[in-house]
Amino acid sequence: MDVPFVDFSEQYQIIKDEIEPGLNKVFEAGNFILGQEEKDFEASFAKYCDAKYAVGVNSGTDALYLALAALDIKEGDEVILPPYTFIATALCISYGGAKPVFVDIEPDTYNLDPKKLKQAITSKTKAIIPVHIYGQAANMQEICAIAKEHKLKVIEDAAQAHGARYQGRRVGSLGDVACFSFYPTKALGAFGDGGMIVTSDETIYKNSLMLRDYGREGRYEHKIKGYNSRLDTVQAVILSAKLKRLDQWNQMRAGMADVYRQELAAVADIVTPVLKSDRTHVYQTYAIRTKNRDHVVDALKEKRIGVLIHYPIPLHLQQAYQELGHKTGDFPVSEQVASEILSLPMFPHITKEQVQYVCDSLKMIVSSKVGV
Repeated sequence: MDVPFVDFSEQYQIIKDEIEPGLNKVFEAGNFILGQEEKDFEASFAKYCDAKYAVGVNSGTDALYLALAALDIKEGDEVILPPYTFIATALCISYGGAKPVFVDIEPDTYNLDPKKLKQAITSKTKAIIPVHIYGQAANMQEICAIAKEHKLKVIEDAAQAHGARYQGRRVGSLGDVACFSFYPTKALGAFGDGGMIVTSDETIYKNSLMLRDYGREGRYEHKIKGYNSRLDTVQAVILSAKLKRLDQWNQMRAGMADVYRQELAAVADIVTPVLKSDRTHVYQTYAIRTKNRDHVVDALKEKRIGVLIHYPIPLHLQQAYQELGHKTGDFPVSEQVASEILSLPMFPHITKEQVQYVCDSLKMIVSSKVGV
């Protein structure tokens, strides 16, 4: 049996009859950039996130970068983030000249550990970026309490957590501003790149609007030095159709995650995702941990099972950030997770039979330890 890591062909079949008339309307009108459909999607997505405002941009990376710029975070400032995340979270800090400061993760959720947060705060710290890794929110109550105590801004990196909830509230409404990616493999994915800044703060909203569009208010009236980072109308049509179905598709992911959990819970040497009782998990990625990870990955691929390793090198050990002077052992939880993690196939329309095949194969590989 072939089990791809992701397969969105069924998603397309479901939405194609809806998006084709919408795309034709855009093509005929020629409103390719910031057309009405894009504005409508911004409003719908803000409402979905229980926030007041949303600003469409051209990627999740730009969403993070522009959010920091909207908060006037600049050279000499420090921003705290976990070292176990995609490099974009750190790059957006570096782009503006600020310094990324790493805080290790929780060993069960793989999210930023609030217990280690205070020791990283200095007089230069201006913000914290918790990453809702793999689709489950970070411990926002404790993170936001510490941020409030130290007068810091909280920027949610929600690139992997579209639709997730924390204590009943949607991801996107938990900090000062949130940033989403619409990269095609996301739970809410475009047919290309795209991103969104979400906030209920009017000042952040207005700054983000100008920053994404050359710093202008009128056509040729430029208030600040801005950028060219806009979500195009074509992608907005596609994303609008998918947004209507996002909760249903997230529930389908969660159902298959339950199958994985039930099948793998009693298997020695496999750690399945931990779901905290005060939040939901949208399983953007179904990540497990196992010893002899590389052997397991190779063996799964031999059985025609799509499998990936996300973030095998924590950011503090990346050559791109060697100037920070970190070494192996500085963030031991992140390092251990990075050495053991692997991602199993997960998408809304994956079948129970496919998941069962993955689990059966994984059990056999782990128990046999052939070639280890």
